[in-house]
Amino acid sequence: MINSKQLTLSEVTSKQILKKFGVTFAQESEVLSAKDAADVASKIGFPVAIKVCANAISHKTERGLVRLNIRNTEEALTAANDLLKMTTKADGDVSLLVAKMESGRRELIVGLVRDPQFGALVMCGLGGVFAEVFSDIVFAPAPLSKQGALQMLTRLKNQTALREFRGESAVDTSQLGDILVAVSNAGVDDPSIISVDINPVIVRADGSLVAVDALVVKQEPESLDKAETLEHHQHLSDNHFASLFEPRGVVVVGASTHPGKFGFVSLHNILASGYAGKIFATNLEKATVLGIDCLASVDDLPENEVDLAFICTPASTNLEILRACARKSIRAVYVTSAGYGEAGDAGRKAQEELKTLATELEILLLGPNGQGIVSTPKKLCAQIVGPYPPSGSISLISQSGNFVSSFMNYSRQTKVGIARAVSAGNAAQVGIPEFFSFYANDLATKVVLAYIEGISNGNELASSMKKLTDKKPLVVVKGGSTDGGARAAASHTGALASDDRIFDGICSSNNVIRVADAEDAFDIAATFATQPLPKGPNTIVLTTVGGWGVVTSDVIAVEGVLNLMQLPQDLSKDISALLPDRWSKNNPVDCAGGETRDTIADVMRLIAKHPQVDSIIFLGLGIQSNQARLMREGSFYDKFELARIVHYHEGQDEKYAQVAAELSIETGKPILVATELGVADPNNPGVLAVQKTGRLCYANGQRAARALSSVYQYAKAKSHAK
Repeated sequence: MINSKQLTLSEVTSKQILKKFGVTFAQESEVLSAKDAADVASKIGFPVAIKVCANAISHKTERGLVRLNIRNTEEALTAANDLLKMTTKADGDVSLLVAKMESGRRELIVGLVRDPQFGALVMCGLGGVFAEVFSDIVFAPAPLSKQGALQMLTRLKNQTALREFRGESAVDTSQLGDILVAVSNAGVDDPSIISVDINPVIVRADGSLVAVDALVVKQEPESLDKAETLEHHQHLSDNHFASLFEPRGVVVVGASTHPGKFGFVSLHNILASGYAGKIFATNLEKATVLGIDCLASVDDLPENEVDLAFICTPASTNLEILRACARKSIRAVYVTSAGYGEAGDAGRKAQEELKTLATELEILLLGPNGQGIVSTPKKLCAQIVGPYPPSGSISLISQSGNFVSSFMNYSRQTKVGIARAVSAGNAAQVGIPEFFSFYANDLATKVVLAYIEGISNGNELASSMKKLTDKKPLVVVKGGSTDGGARAAASHTGALASDDRIFDGICSSNNVIRVADAEDAFDIAATFATQPLPKGPNTIVLTTVGGWGVVTSDVIAVEGVLNLMQLPQDLSKDISALLPDRWSKNNPVDCAGGETRDTIADVMRLIAKHPQVDSIIFLGLGIQSNQARLMREGSFYDKFELARIVHYHEGQDEKYAQVAAELSIETGKPILVATELGVADPNNPGVLAVQKTGRLCYANGQRAARALSSVYQYAKAKSHAK
């Protein structure tokens, strides 16, 4: 805890601090009398502004202690006298600040906040009328480099305000970047600074910037309790996580003969998933459950054969069960029991006792109040709910068990597999950061997909994000982005929710892909898992369905990330030799009925192998198979020998899917196949053929385009793409 007293500095003192780090302010001078104010105003040159300054006065405008556009000496003297008369004894020592009036049609806000979760963050936003209309503010953690500052500016929603505007030059973003870096340096240099507010920063007609007002708030610590550190999980090693995800043996503690109980369901799921390690169960009555003869307690287990205990017993019994696990050298424990942190003060106390004991015993504790874990490399499904997904390279971690299940449901639907899946539950000992750190070095994991609701240690979370994204992509869905969602998240997890725009800044600074929609998030993760990274933005939409080509192109244009490239002349000429003359001769490449001939694969091959093309989105798969299905289902199938045409149609779709995968591997370029039949008719031969290649069949072209945009942005940020 930090017990402290806040001190708001005067505008003059605030500016003196910031000037040392390179912030440029308007020409100004501090005086003590009205006469001196008038004299200084004449020297600076009219028009000027005059303000009252004092450490005790932080909101001058609200009190009317500012006079603007003073145009001569007489006005300056009158204004200065009037301002001094408006001060009170409570204001303490006051002075007058006389400053040159600066003008510009655009205003910016620059600042710094010291967030309780993530520490010092630099802020930049649009000011003046733009602030009211757009509420356009972005954050980035300090320390901030010049490159990071310029990248930060690209996240402002209204980029037009930074460009040429009503006859005025574009904002000097290099100078703005320098101001942001200066503010960052001030916050890093002096930890007692808890906020900086430079408002406004005026954009002159030539695009140059000048700061007009500033306010610095400091906080002097009186005492700092350092007892709450990261030591609570420093005992954990790779062996602990190996015990969790690749155990030699598993014991279900509290197995039940009742099919509705967690102790039955979890044992059933472990057995049904095909886990090949040793399986044990405990039951006080030593019952036989699902063919497993239960032991009376953990103490009855054989020595050195069990690495993971899955606990389904009442909370009141779990401390003694942990001790028994330690006696049997069990290194990982998953506690499903409720009645802990989510259950009020008594529950929070019980959870703290559970965590403390697990740490003392050097046990990896997961949960309590969680749904379980999945590790497909070991065919392990230790959870109290379904489903069990196909094996793959996406790893999941979630503060909500429901989201783990949802992502695994998408995996089952699409056949894009999962490597590891963890429901963190109450995360008493380990949670999101620890699993980010583990997944960074996990050979089974290619991409991580996470759901986050609350944040209890922002610095630890940010550090683990960077550790992970230095090696692998991370896709995050965060709940609590609105006030209502934040309240729901707090009641769900008991964790703290940081400001959503601050969280955006943390994600962006660490190359984390944040997505609002769970389906889009899975699409992106599946793209990372099954497609090569694009080497550039140039994208061609190849379509046999004109309308879908149009709306997919719209998404690309609106997002402004990918380039819907113009067709090179040589490529257009080569395509014309294969398609009817009515084809679009543009991008999207609309084949105009050419799919009825055996040419789509050849067109795709031409596009994929062209050196200027970086990615392809292919639309229209499954249409021929759809007609084939109708022929099969109709009453004419046996009478008119339709089998040949049915076989041809289905074969064409299968061929397109296979060629897309083969070309992608051959060229190293992403080729995304999209059709609504992936959802509407998952048994369509074209859809099934895409799934057999191990790739995602996207539900539509729009979702494919959004996923490809996110993957390209990551590739560019990691210098894998131009």
